[in-house]
Amino acid sequence: MPEYDFDGKVAFVTGAAHGQGESHAVEYARHGADVVALDLGENKETVPYDLGTDDELEATAEAVREHGQEALTVKADVSEEAEVAAAVEAAVDEFGKIDILANNAGIESFADAVELDERMWDELLGTNLKGIWLCAKHVGKHFIDRGDGGKIVNTASVSGMTGIPLGNAHYVSAKWGVRGLTKTLALELAEYDVNVNAVAPGGVDTPMVTGIMEAYGEEMLAESQALSGPWNVFDEEGMQDAQSITDAYMWLSSDAARYVTGITLPVDAGFTAK
Repeated sequence: MPEYDFDGKVAFVTGAAHGQGESHAVEYARHGADVVALDLGENKETVPYDLGTDDELEATAEAVREHGQEALTVKADVSEEAEVAAAVEAAVDEFGKIDILANNAGIESFADAVELDERMWDELLGTNLKGIWLCAKHVGKHFIDRGDGGKIVNTASVSGMTGIPLGNAHYVSAKWGVRGLTKTLALELAEYDVNVNAVAPGGVDTPMVTGIMEAYGEEMLAESQALSGPWNVFDEEGMQDAQSITDAYMWLSSDAARYVTGITLPVDAGFTAK
């Protein structure tokens, strides 16, 4: 595994209670960064599985501290601007700065486009697209004011690189939006020495995916794969682990990717190669 030097850096990680966000937070700490771990800490009405809990968020913070780094936990809804602004302010008050935004928080739900109700659309787009923008907005302002550059890595999806059937219209729309937002932010923030990129995971073994399978049944996965092919061309029965996405986050957050900006990097076990 590559070694990155994040000594003296502060990583602001959203959706950090479990899954990919937890993995990212702990790995930043392993490479020397202090971590702001943000999560909602409660469920959403239209999301049919359990979101991260306060106890899980604290467990992430404890794992960060086990690597000898400082951790600050923050409860906030990324779809609410006042809460995002307060979270960024709290992070800067605690650590004096933010160097990396791991813009990861996201939710999922399913209904065909003609059956989606407005609340389901608004709640998912609010977290998965508006939330990405709000976090980038407020951390981006901090980067500009501080004048020392920065890194933003957004979580997109292979669902933002194609159409996905079976009730994914709102999720697909949000993730396509993340890709466009990433490119635009990269151009707007380049003069401030801020890199903005996205990672597009495929099927990853996380509480979100397992929760979806419990809520809707494994037959949904089988039906989806029958229409779009396997999520993983190396192992049709398996999914990626969160570490595979974290590895991409680490590279895009590091000086090794200093001339990389505006891209969406698929880490999808060959899903988009088909």
